[in-house]
Amino acid sequence: MRENAVLGIKKGDRFSVTRTFSEADMLGFAEVSRDYNPVHFDERFARSRGFSGRICHGLLVGAMLTEIGGQIGCLATGMDFRFKKAVYLNQTVTCVLEITEVDEKGRVEAEAVFTDEQGEVVMTATLCGVMPADEQKRVMKRMLAEGDPTNKAARHGN
Repeated sequence: MRENAVLGIKKGDRFSVTRTFSEADMLGFAEVSRDYNPVHFDERFARSRGFSGRICHGLLVGAMLTEIGGQIGCLATGMDFRFKKAVYLNQTVTCVLEITEVDEKGRVEAEAVFTDEQGEVVMTATLCGVMPADEQKRVMKRMLAEGDPTNKAARHGN
């Protein structure tokens, strides 16, 4: 993904990430966000809300967008999420983001669709942001030439 940013992001570019959400992911997100809604932590409460078990935080799942944005060096200026279906622990979700607009100043708009293992949409999002300018692209190119040492996601094949 980072190589695409160095070359220049254009309308129609698509990026995809897949992730399985674990108990550790949910606990870490709760620690950072301080969101301890019992729907995430108590089976009885989750079932009383109509779920078949504990569900992941919606913004934990939504954070898949920040993985893509971070890889391409985009500074987000807005995100709008629509939660369609619950994501449960140990469920795998794929997020596909498509760039829908890029202007001459590097401002972008994009749409994302999040699907579960059965291909059902669990979330959608729209976002806008600012892509790296020429100087930032040159820095990213040097980072890549150095093996992108601070990019843990790249070392995990993303």
